[in-house]
Amino acid sequence: MSDPVPIAHVGEPHREGLAQRLNWLRAGVLGANDGIVSVAAIVVGVAGATSDISPILTAGVAGLVGGAVSMALGEYVSVSSQSDSERALIAKEKRELAEMPDEELEELAGLYEAKGLRPETARQVAVELTAHDAVAAHLSAELNIDETDVVSPWHAAGASAVAFTIGALLPLLAILLPPAEWRVPATFIAVLVALALTGWISARLGGSSTAKSVLRVVIGGAIALVATYGIGTLLGATGIA
Repeated sequence: MSDPVPIAHVGEPHREGLAQRLNWLRAGVLGANDGIVSVAAIVVGVAGATSDISPILTAGVAGLVGGAVSMALGEYVSVSSQSDSERALIAKEKRELAEMPDEELEELAGLYEAKGLRPETARQVAVELTAHDAVAAHLSAELNIDETDVVSPWHAAGASAVAFTIGALLPLLAILLPPAEWRVPATFIAVLVALALTGWISARLGGSSTAKSVLRVVIGGAIALVATYGIGTLLGATGIA
């Protein structure tokens, strides 16, 4: 007879790696948000200085490529440091279990006792979990690490670059496709609507107020667009650009 399978409550999915997947999704939303704002600010600023489509396209593509590479490199370095630390801790725990299993068992029992279990219950839990998977039991109780769920820096870098690129394409297309007189207004509208959407998604993932999140990103994006367009217009009017 097979072991009973735990039934997840509605709204409480008990899946391994759920927190990490949510973090990745949230990081993807933030990466897209960065792509939207940064490239929109670049193309709107150039559009304020000139109506010529060539420099707008050049600046937009350069911002997209540079931003995507920068995001990927930053994510790779950050996640590499995290995964290296986690792997080092996993190796250390395995070594300790091999060299001093009795002490590790007492440590595990002590951890569960500290969580509120009676001493005899805590020891029984520690014994049974150790017999099932000693490494997993210690990593979970001591370090809150899942050996099978260590983040890949390559996956993180790729996801970050893709998210940024998708976000950056929106303002780039919004400023290139409409007629010259509609380029800046169309970009403003498209960007602010997209930012409202990313703010709403981010708030839903984090369980925070959607209204506040949407308001923050929309106001921030609007300030960035107005500032860069104003600077571009000023430079164009003075003949510097």
